[in-house]
Amino acid sequence: MLDAPVSGGEIGAIDGTLSIMVGGDGAALESVRPILAAMGNPDRIIHIGDSGAGQICKACNQLVIGGTLAAVGEAFALARKLDVDPAKVRAALLGGFAASRVLEVHGERLLKGNFKPGFPARLYRKDLKIVLDTLTEARVAAPVTAVVQQLLSALLAQDKDGLDYSALGTVLTDMARVE
Repeated sequence: MLDAPVSGGEIGAIDGTLSIMVGGDGAALESVRPILAAMGNPDRIIHIGDSGAGQICKACNQLVIGGTLAAVGEAFALARKLDVDPAKVRAALLGGFAASRVLEVHGERLLKGNFKPGFPARLYRKDLKIVLDTLTEARVAAPVTAVVQQLLSALLAQDKDGLDYSALGTVLTDMARVE
C-alpha cells in the first residue's frame, strides 16, 4: 500500500502535471510509477519515505500554501491601503525571492477577484484540520497555521465556503478596509 497525495490543484490535474508525494515501499512505488506518471509530472513523483510520509508531506504542503496565501493577502492589503498598485507589486515580487506558485496563481486570483472554485474553502478547512491535528500530535508550535485557521474561519463565517480557498486573502483586505 502507498499513500500518494497530490499537489498542483485543478490546473495540475487537468494538465497531468501534479506533484505526487509518495509514502510506502520503494519497490511498490516503482511498480505503479507509470500509472502515477499519467496524472503527474514524472520528475515530481517523489518517494518521501515509509507509509504515511506522503500524508505528512501533504500536510506540510497545505501549511506552506496557507501561510504564503495569508502573506500575499496581507501584502496586497498593505499595497492597496497605501495607494500602490498590487498588480505591480506582484509583478515585482515574482522576479525575486518572494516568487512562488501561490503568488503567481492565487495572487492573480486575488487581483482579479476570481474565486471560482478550483479547491473550495470548505475543503481547505478539512485539510487545515489535518495540518493542525498533525502539528498538535507532533508537539510542534503552530502560530502561522493558527492565524491561517482564523482567517479561514472568518471567510467561512461570511458564507463564502463555496469560493476557492484563495479567497482567504480577501479577509485581510476586508480587515484593512480596502477594495
